[in-house]
Amino acid sequence: MSSSATATKPDTRVAETDNAVGARVKALREAMGLSLRDLSERSGVSPTMLSQVERGGTSPTLAVAEKIAGGLDLTLSQLLRLDEVQHVVISRSTDHLVRNRKGHRIEEMTPPLPGQRADVSSHRLEPGASTGGSDDAPMHEPGSRETAVVLEGELVLVFEGERHQLAAGDSVTFDADLPHHFENVSDEPVEFIAVIAAGLRRG
Repeated sequence: MSSSATATKPDTRVAETDNAVGARVKALREAMGLSLRDLSERSGVSPTMLSQVERGGTSPTLAVAEKIAGGLDLTLSQLLRLDEVQHVVISRSTDHLVRNRKGHRIEEMTPPLPGQRADVSSHRLEPGASTGGSDDAPMHEPGSRETAVVLEGELVLVFEGERHQLAAGDSVTFDADLPHHFENVSDEPVEFIAVIAAGLRRG
């Protein structure tokens, strides 16, 4: 009998528990406001496989994990938390994720690092535009807080039906898991920074 007949193929699957990898992929995907189909298109991994990975039903091969990481704008090491010893992560402006939705430009300023509990984004609303449309990300997770700082123009925060007028230099902090959206009712574009911190509020 040849030695090749009894040789064991090297294990090329991710050396972590299925649930840990899957939970991380799901959390990062949702933090980016992506559906399974969105991530599938970005990564080249089928929605069925992504769903199985997120549920912990299967452990992805390293090749599949690398594709998923790419779809999440991460390296494989970042997805698997192999380089969390790094204390400084620079997010270059040329690498920022930018989305445009009906007069609402969103630029993600912070990289979607594993375990990150705060996100900073830059927003530009054209005259008459607003956030919170049907194609925007769903409401933030329970306990989240958001702070918005107006850089230029006039911004209106509609929070649980009450309107709050904000001018350049003003800031507002509110419970981000309650109904809210921003509006630009002026004739000029408005720019603001939003910082969302997850799970800070209790009760």
